[in-house]
Amino acid sequence: MLPDRRHQLILRVLRADGPTTVVSLAEKVGASQATIRRDLVQLEEEGLLKRVYGGAAPLVGEDDPFADVAAVRVEAKDVLAARCAELIRDGETVLLDIGTTAHRVARHLHGRSLTVITSNLAVYEELQDDKDVQLILLGGVVRRDYRSLVGFLTEDNLRQIHADRLFLGTSGIRPDGQVLDTTAVEVPVKRAMIAASAQVVLVADAGKFPGTGMARVCGPEDLDVVVTNAPGDKATCGRLREAGVEVVEV
Repeated sequence: MLPDRRHQLILRVLRADGPTTVVSLAEKVGASQATIRRDLVQLEEEGLLKRVYGGAAPLVGEDDPFADVAAVRVEAKDVLAARCAELIRDGETVLLDIGTTAHRVARHLHGRSLTVITSNLAVYEELQDDKDVQLILLGGVVRRDYRSLVGFLTEDNLRQIHADRLFLGTSGIRPDGQVLDTTAVEVPVKRAMIAASAQVVLVADAGKFPGTGMARVCGPEDLDVVVTNAPGDKATCGRLREAGVEVVEV
């Protein structure tokens, strides 16, 4: 397992369980205790957790999983986001998914003559003062921890719109090209976004191969483009290309 993926899993365990021992983290993450100890040192130096005797604890007052994810693979995500922004033509209607990668795409859209539709509150906050961007925020139930909107209102809104491009996030891609997500409540919204878009661009950094996820979002046949870090996972990229997906490695 890649270090960034372990770090993300460690932070999730701490958020769910509170203070946790090295032994327990090693079992849940599937790594040796020595590896976990090294990970905890690094994560503490990055200000993402607090080490305690025999284990680690989440930072007091930090209750936003979005912030945890935003702190990992920052440079890799930004490179992908910049490449995604290059795919967009002025005048297009762009749909941005939830998640930190979509937020980074939004950072590269300032000053562009675009319509941006999203259920991502971080994207809304990023673009709300940009007068060049027509910004449409979908309705729905607020998930504060994940800074997103979900539910039947969000899905109904999506049935009323059409986007030129969707930039879709994921928690993991299986070697057969199946796109997964760890948060089941987000899956119907992602599927509705796919249905509302002429082109689906999956944005997945190297840590998403194979990644994690218990819920299937879509198959490779639903994707048009995948933007990932070079070199991409050979087996997965091969399967995607066989399905007719354009794989962009940056």
